[in-house]
Amino acid sequence: MKRLQEAKILIVDDEKEIRDSLKMVLKYEGYQVVEAADGETALSLIEEQIDIDLVLLDILMPGRDGLEILAEIKKRPYAPEVIVISGHGTIETAVQAIKLGAFEFLEKPLSRERVVLSIRNTLSHKVLSRECQDLRRKFEKRYEIIGHHALMKQLWKEILKTAPTNATVLIYGESGTGKELIARAIHSHSLRAGEPFVQVNCAAIPEELIESELFGHEKGAFTGATERKSGKFEQAHRGTIFLDEIGDMSLKTQSKVLRVLEEGEVQRVGSASVDKVDVRIIAATNKDLKKEISLGRFRDDLFFRLNVVPIYSPALREKAEDIPLLVDYFCRNFAEENNFRPKRFSPEALAEMMKYPWKGNVRELKNTVERLMIMTESDIITKADLPEQISQTAKTTVPDPGEAKTLKEYRELAEKNFILARLKKNNWNISQTAREIGTPRSNLYKKLAQYGIKITVGAGEAVAPLSLTEKSGEESPNSTGQDGR
Repeated sequence: MKRLQEAKILIVDDEKEIRDSLKMVLKYEGYQVVEAADGETALSLIEEQIDIDLVLLDILMPGRDGLEILAEIKKRPYAPEVIVISGHGTIETAVQAIKLGAFEFLEKPLSRERVVLSIRNTLSHKVLSRECQDLRRKFEKRYEIIGHHALMKQLWKEILKTAPTNATVLIYGESGTGKELIARAIHSHSLRAGEPFVQVNCAAIPEELIESELFGHEKGAFTGATERKSGKFEQAHRGTIFLDEIGDMSLKTQSKVLRVLEEGEVQRVGSASVDKVDVRIIAATNKDLKKEISLGRFRDDLFFRLNVVPIYSPALREKAEDIPLLVDYFCRNFAEENNFRPKRFSPEALAEMMKYPWKGNVRELKNTVERLMIMTESDIITKADLPEQISQTAKTTVPDPGEAKTLKEYRELAEKNFILARLKKNNWNISQTAREIGTPRSNLYKKLAQYGIKITVGAGEAVAPLSLTEKSGEESPNSTGQDGR
């Protein structure tokens, strides 16, 4: 952004003497000056010269008056600031000008000091306003959801349907898939968008402190409570609270969260009084809460209150087609934020990255991209630059043609090898594998039975491959897995 002294100012007045007088003052102050004798000429100049920062606009002019021109100026994108000047000013005219977007109203005759001070104040406001817009754009960009895969389009549909309501949302998915981004997107598209968004990581707060963090405490409630403190629920009043990793919350704290959901009430630690709060709750977990309920670690009544609108945050390997888009996004962001020269990934490198399972999901991908941006000397990051675990991703075994007598047998061998490879890659997770290979879970079970692949299913959604017996006599690896949800 240019310095204030370098600002370009447009003077719009039908009286040449006033234009000349203002021009002399502004030139002396170091400003660039453009002139117009009527409103239509002024609009043309603003259209042609998009770098005009401020307009000094007379009200009474031949043709369209200044208020009409002001309204036209303010309709345009990146409109300059406007100071209205008039020799026949009234309170009514001044109020109307401010309503239409003028920053200030000056009456003729104009004093040099008043004009200069008004211009400085207006340009300072413009700088602050632009900085605010830039910060907002950077903030929004930081929490942008990227992806064109069908799963991401479905995710956005669910976000936009859910956002305008006050319904409680439970976001589930693996670590690193962007559950916080989904929560923020719901908040920013809701009727509470202008109110606080308060995030709480339930796994990061020690058990003895989480109640105080969530509900606040009174002075002297416990050792170290030297003053009264409001909790996260009070801080989120009228807005949204995001309870991340809620599966790690203790049963005692869960009962208090349930009270907020049912009654809209919070009670500070050490207080006998109860306060009302208006808060929308969005929760997230990477655990299977149904399994946690069966193990007695999560309240079923809280689960049902949280699970009003369940939203699944897909794993990166389920939308591998979005990896090139994400890589490009992370490259550009990192280069811009760290003043790095732009770099790009070769098609071969991207192809390898699309085959990698990314157990850390988008978070792991982002960290990998940033590490390669820093450590790679060349402007093109190739397959040879990739970390060893990515470049040596296991490939699906292609059967030897000699193993099969007919085309049908060969096709079945290839299919069996493909399913086994995907199961191993997904840690024997049936649901995850079915989603990845694009088949219903019921159909995958049929294929397992057809090829003699036996996987013992445990409680809830957990999957534990206790034994794996194939017609060829191959034994199961000694490993266990859980449903990705």
